[in-house]
Amino acid sequence: MDSQNKNLMLATVLSALVIVVWTVFFPPQPPVVPEEEAATTATGTETVPPAGAVSPVATTATPALPDAAAAQPSLAEAPRVEIDTPELTGSISLMGARLDDLSLKKYHVSLDESSPLVRLLAPVGGTDLNAANPYYVLNGWSPVAGLNATQVPGPKTLWTAPEGAKLTPETPLVLTWDNGAGQTFTRTIAVDTQYLFTVTDTVANNGTAPVSLAPWGIIARHGIPKGNHVYVLHEGAVRMTDGKLEEIKYKNITKMDEVAGEGQAEILTATENGWTGFTDKYWMTTLIPDVNQFTSVVKYVASADLYQTETRLPAEVIAAGATSSVTTRLFAGAKEWEAIAHYQNNPGWLDSLLGDEVDPNRPQITRFVDSIDWGWYYFLTKPMFRLLHWLHAVLGNMGWAIIALTVIIKLIVFPLARTSYISMAKMKEIQPKMEELKERVKDDKQAMQREMMALYKREKINPAAGCLPVLLQIPIFFSLYKVIYVTIELYHAPWVGWIKDLSAPDPSSILNLFGLLPIATPEPGSFLFVLSLGVLPILLGISMWFQQKLNPAPTDPSQAMIFAWMPWIFMFMLGSFASGLVLYWIANNTITFIQQYSIMTLHGKRPDLFGNIVSSFRKKSGAEPPKK
Repeated sequence: MDSQNKNLMLATVLSALVIVVWTVFFPPQPPVVPEEEAATTATGTETVPPAGAVSPVATTATPALPDAAAAQPSLAEAPRVEIDTPELTGSISLMGARLDDLSLKKYHVSLDESSPLVRLLAPVGGTDLNAANPYYVLNGWSPVAGLNATQVPGPKTLWTAPEGAKLTPETPLVLTWDNGAGQTFTRTIAVDTQYLFTVTDTVANNGTAPVSLAPWGIIARHGIPKGNHVYVLHEGAVRMTDGKLEEIKYKNITKMDEVAGEGQAEILTATENGWTGFTDKYWMTTLIPDVNQFTSVVKYVASADLYQTETRLPAEVIAAGATSSVTTRLFAGAKEWEAIAHYQNNPGWLDSLLGDEVDPNRPQITRFVDSIDWGWYYFLTKPMFRLLHWLHAVLGNMGWAIIALTVIIKLIVFPLARTSYISMAKMKEIQPKMEELKERVKDDKQAMQREMMALYKREKINPAAGCLPVLLQIPIFFSLYKVIYVTIELYHAPWVGWIKDLSAPDPSSILNLFGLLPIATPEPGSFLFVLSLGVLPILLGISMWFQQKLNPAPTDPSQAMIFAWMPWIFMFMLGSFASGLVLYWIANNTITFIQQYSIMTLHGKRPDLFGNIVSSFRKKSGAEPPKK
């Protein structure tokens, strides 16, 4: 087998390997699941609250209930109270006073306005076709002294609501339950105009002896949510404990159960502040106790495929005739920066901007904006996001805001890039001399190295001069990529023409000549989707090719062939990425090309982009005789 065939085979194998590895870490968007397949069936699995002062335990078993509770309706039959706010819609089940039905009014599952709303929370055994895996929030008390488990409200407790009750920002919901042993429990649930619930539990001890109770809150999630889970984005448990942020992926929560045993937990004790919950790419559910000291718990129960986060508060001793209250807040909604910053900075300037009154009695939620996955370079991604957010407000279009942000960042780092471009221009200028040197020394590597260093010295070129500027730019552009990837403002955001959703792949396809042929495009996730190149991925490949033509080619033929294939390999690999990300790469490549081409031209090294192609064509066609 000759050298040319070997190089071609090597390039093909490496290209396939790159595609496989990239697909593992950055899988394509999954196909849309038909609504009838998304229906959730009843599992009968319940979350069990803490028993006494011990840890909450989630099992498939139902906790022991008194005879009166056994006659109560099932969860599906239990009465509900409607939730209606400017941002949220859903209901609260009076069985357990659980928040297990919540959808986001501003967000649909597809671009079709008639499609279902994004479902954040879903009940156990839900029959709604749009129901996801069961995902819900519970609050309650554990008996420590003076009462037993049947005398405190739990998941099966049937609360009483006023006739015609409805939870709105103007009308809080007040629920009551009498245990028949002298204690009356009252739960007041309030919600603001955005995504924050406030749950106040009050116990009136009308008995003759003191009782001791420990409040708790649980967020339970049955199974890992369906979606496009990627390496660069955190999805799973997230919590803040005394100013320390911790992110635990689902696979690591599962490992706790495998290593420590069924239902074992990772427990942290907060002494100053904190919060805990689950986060997805765009949505989040988080419990925030209004006390400084509490215990944060993250656990997994394999037998129920149940992921659970808990907040356990210190026990309250309630004297006879006394009353005690505890408040926990719950964030359940979209990870919009304005909303999250509002809750973190209250009281602050954002309150008046959002039209809400400042509540000086409400403590700030420490570092709540860090619930957004800013990545390793958070000191860069945060200011970049603020700039992108401002550009979006000014330009009114997220696509143009991405291009404008890329232009601004490229201008800022241009002094660094200029050194690299000049070095590349000089290296490209001596490329013919490098080829002559290679022909002269053949396979003598030592002589090749010696002659190359002498050539660099004669031409006054430092081959490493362009490396440092490039290395310094890597964190900047990785941060820009991260900002665009996590920004919820891309969700269903249009740009121009056929790009109606910057968070989804380019819907056009070369397989139907970009809509000219009446052929349906392949679904994301299918094999043919890799070949279904849209306009943006093709422009990406072309922009990478133009940029590559300005750089000196590797002297090794195998490396040169691999580099020649790379623009087209990436064109296929990135075709399934969100349009907003592909748009960023196109803008970045185009600006880089313009800057580098201009600098090379100013230094008298105008690149001949198509000369090699034309010359090669002439040689093969016989129009130009080969050089002797």
